[in-house]
Amino acid sequence: MELITNQKLHESFMHRCLELARQAEGLTWPNPMVGAVVVHQGKIIGEGYHRKAGGPHAEVWAIQSVKNHELLKESTLYVNLEPCAHFGKTPPCALLIQQKKIPRVVVGCTDTFSEVSGRGIAMLKASGAEVVVGILEKESRELNKRFFTFHEQKRPYIILKWAETLDGFLDIDREDLPSNRPTWITNEYARRMVHLWRSREPAILVGSITALKDNPSLTVRDWSGSHPLRMVLDRKGTLPQDLALFNGEAPTLVFTSSEERIYENAEKVMMSAAANPVDVILETLYKRQIQSVIVEGGAQLLSAFIDMNLWDEARVFKGQQFFVKGVKAPQINSVPVQVENFGNSNLFVYRNNL
Repeated sequence: MELITNQKLHESFMHRCLELARQAEGLTWPNPMVGAVVVHQGKIIGEGYHRKAGGPHAEVWAIQSVKNHELLKESTLYVNLEPCAHFGKTPPCALLIQQKKIPRVVVGCTDTFSEVSGRGIAMLKASGAEVVVGILEKESRELNKRFFTFHEQKRPYIILKWAETLDGFLDIDREDLPSNRPTWITNEYARRMVHLWRSREPAILVGSITALKDNPSLTVRDWSGSHPLRMVLDRKGTLPQDLALFNGEAPTLVFTSSEERIYENAEKVMMSAAANPVDVILETLYKRQIQSVIVEGGAQLLSAFIDMNLWDEARVFKGQQFFVKGVKAPQINSVPVQVENFGNSNLFVYRNNL
């Protein structure tokens, strides 16, 4: 039987687990992204990843892919997240590992979801398996930051997104423009990236001013993938029905205090006139098991999340234009963790570590 004690070898196989898991990015919600590999005498003999909620887990795919199951009794299973120990839509993976008599399991990080939360590791140890936990733990948690934020903080992972000019404006004074048309700060490459982001998150949110002025579709048009749940804050119920948000192209929620207003092709979520809309929105998303949301504007809504320190990531495009006057962009008092060029604009990514 093999003895694997080399830290770098552990990390090498765990990196492969993470690579496999990422292949299903945006597809596994509300489940986490998980990859698994089976290693025998230093060689991978089986691998797999969780492809969608309700389907087999990564460990199942990896074990099934092994041609000679007798080798499992002399192998090590690597997985970036603790194997589940509860019966959900599929049987527990920890039980399958027991049944196959796999003697060693190396885990990236524990699963803090209440129905797992150490139970999988305990089950494996109780059966006599050797369990190593914490290999590439930081990377494993980062991969499933949405999942962990949702279960640990009882709210979705919040991504703020906007584009601003070099002099710090979100929008120009629309009175200076013919037909009150939208103003573009970035280019087609940046917009395509935004649509990729939309395909990976289950929900997207804008305020009423943005909905009225820009008439956004909030769909995935320049990328392949599912449309996110579209959400708009329309407290007074004044948005016109002919907006793109109400075209029925994607599921839509409207947060409003107007009892009289009826929205076609959209679901109404009532809130009191005195309620903090951010609290109502996050509570609604949590109840619906939605683990992440992109907040695309406008300035008031973005600033509300920032002022309440309710954000995890901010993605800010900066173009080359000067508007001189108009709508000022929100302020993030943080140093960017990533800067990427998109032709005539740059993307600055910020993380909130508080």
